[in-house]
Amino acid sequence: MTSSLTTPGAAARLTPADVRLEDFAALVEQTTDLTAYPHADRVEQNVLIYDSDRLRAATTTESGRDDVSAELVRALTDGPGVVVFEAAFPDHSVVDRVTAAFDEIIAEEEAAGGAHGDHFAAPGANSRVWNALEKLALRAPEAFVDYYANDVIALASASWLGPAYQVTSQVNVVRPGGKAQEPHRDYHLGFLTDDVVERYPTHVHALSPVLTLQGAVAHSDMPLESGPTLYLPYSQQYLPGYLSWRRDDFRAHFAQHHVQLPLRKGDAGFFNPALFHGAGTNVSAGIQRMANLLQVSSAFGRAMEKVDRARVVDAVYPALRASGLGSDALANAVAASAEGYPFPTNLDLDQPVDGLTPVTQAELVHRALAEGWEPAALTAAIEDYTARRRT
Repeated sequence: MTSSLTTPGAAARLTPADVRLEDFAALVEQTTDLTAYPHADRVEQNVLIYDSDRLRAATTTESGRDDVSAELVRALTDGPGVVVFEAAFPDHSVVDRVTAAFDEIIAEEEAAGGAHGDHFAAPGANSRVWNALEKLALRAPEAFVDYYANDVIALASASWLGPAYQVTSQVNVVRPGGKAQEPHRDYHLGFLTDDVVERYPTHVHALSPVLTLQGAVAHSDMPLESGPTLYLPYSQQYLPGYLSWRRDDFRAHFAQHHVQLPLRKGDAGFFNPALFHGAGTNVSAGIQRMANLLQVSSAFGRAMEKVDRARVVDAVYPALRASGLGSDALANAVAASAEGYPFPTNLDLDQPVDGLTPVTQAELVHRALAEGWEPAALTAAIEDYTARRRT
């Protein structure tokens, strides 16, 4: 996956010319060998299935936990890129209490109306709860504690990211008739358009997947007709994958070769965010498929100092307008002052209705410069931008 990064003369950046379906197809033809994963219970459709009770027994000592953690990392990198933990929540009453809280939140938010954006699916096709982690904590703190005390979530998160990881959560309910998502890769690079992805150096394409871990807890039984997630094992190994998942030929290959596993309530799945995947179509007559989608982030995805960039932008904008700098130099100054990445944000208020990402602070500044805004106009726009990002 990363050997080309150390090859003399390796390209600084990946481009569409580096994308070849035949290379991708060769990677995803690999077969998962159960003997390489001694703690796994079995392999189904190339996906490693773990019995959570067996894992709990294997991790009672430090050395045992280290062995399991190393195996999970191999599974997510050199292996199929996706693992399922059966009965991660053996006590369904914990899941049911949290489900009840989510149902209340969904009902209240839908009654309130307003736009409801959704990543990789048509707005309104599903019920979606943004920032479900914070909302659950405020509504049902005891249920929150019992739920997130779960040892399997902690094991998967710490194995991939180390200590001090940070959990976020979004609830997704796919109703009968809900359509499949487009196959995609996930946050960070997976949310960016191809022209932006091309600007990132090659090694960042390999770095992005180790900054987050994607997971899901099944809050209902998910037979195949309810549309559980579609996966393409080993696709996380394809380095130019962030530039390929939108291509029709790659989507067609995914459609032919993906796998799909049923889940039971209380099961949990975790996967490398670079794995090609997408929610399936719910063709059932009456199953409301609910999953708590977990995105766990590395402690290292943060700067050393806290900077009030709204304050910085407000201070320097008059100087930017008057600088007389060329476009490249001006862009350099904006990059040092304004926030150039749209996340984290409050997705209830700052929804990705017109794309995968909301507008960035830096884009607002560039627009203001291009259109000749007065400082007061940009100040008002930045204040609105900041307010949308508060929870």
